[in-house]
Amino acid sequence: MTRYFKALPFTAAALMVALVGRAQEQATSTATTGAIRQIPVSDQMFRKTIWRAVDLREKQNRPMFSDGKEISKVIMEAVNRGELQAYKNDSVTSTFSPAEVKSNMSYALEAPISPDADGGDWGSTPAPKGKKAAPANDGWGAPVTPAPSSGGSTRVKVLDKNGKPVKKNGKYVYKTVRTSTVAAAPPPPPATTAPYRYKDLYQMELTEEMIFDKKRSRMYHQIKTVSLKLPSTLPGNAAGLEKNIATFKYSDLVKVFRNNPQQAIWFNAQNDAQHKNLADAFELWLFNSYIVKVSNPSGDDLATQYGSEREGLLAAQQTAADLVEYEYSLWSF
Repeated sequence: MTRYFKALPFTAAALMVALVGRAQEQATSTATTGAIRQIPVSDQMFRKTIWRAVDLREKQNRPMFSDGKEISKVIMEAVNRGELQAYKNDSVTSTFSPAEVKSNMSYALEAPISPDADGGDWGSTPAPKGKKAAPANDGWGAPVTPAPSSGGSTRVKVLDKNGKPVKKNGKYVYKTVRTSTVAAAPPPPPATTAPYRYKDLYQMELTEEMIFDKKRSRMYHQIKTVSLKLPSTLPGNAAGLEKNIATFKYSDLVKVFRNNPQQAIWFNAQNDAQHKNLADAFELWLFNSYIVKVSNPSGDDLATQYGSEREGLLAAQQTAADLVEYEYSLWSF
């Protein structure tokens, strides 16, 4: 009997090591990139990755896009402060620098209108052959007054061959010298790009994991990433294609929203005393979206699968209904 009692400590230690190893293995495998809730893989009976488009101009989404408190402004200012890391896509493996993000949300300016074709200034009239050119004017008929010259003269001491000032009758001898005209500093080069307004960045895309947790017997809709998109219809978007400005982990965004409660506001149009934080608005799904893609072997979105944008929108409605039906059917016995 004593022999069995002596073996118990070793058995308990072995069990503890096994449990720790199992916990570490499970924690590593259950890490959901960007999500704020960890659900062990062993508890996931069903999982589907869904991509959703959010148009912030829609009435239901305007509280996230109120004047001066646009969610795009909150996100971009956090990136510029170095508070938020930007990624190139929703795989969140490659990063963007703040300068690259700023470049992605900028458009090329048109070349400035050049002066007259003959190289003259605006307002001057080229002279016909054989005639004297008309005097330059300011464009309204008044003659242009030439700017006064910045040159002048000054008095300096006369120096001898040894570099010492010359004196005569106990006084220094001076001479008048002409000062050279100081050239004006060249104007800064004109800007070639300009950033879009925050109001122009009204398109977002969410990556969501729809997971049924069999231990808690409920379906979780976990947001993994949020992407800011450059709409294809903006006048400055010469390519005419939707462009990804940057992608952000949802867990990082929640921290930014919580740390900036005065800016990260979901605007309550019915009661100014009951504005919500953007983190709460996402958690409560106080926004409207539509499905653009569901995980599939080829990685195609719904528009590509069904042949057109119109058919893709119809398929998005049917896909949303099918997912709700699937969740409902889980409770049928």
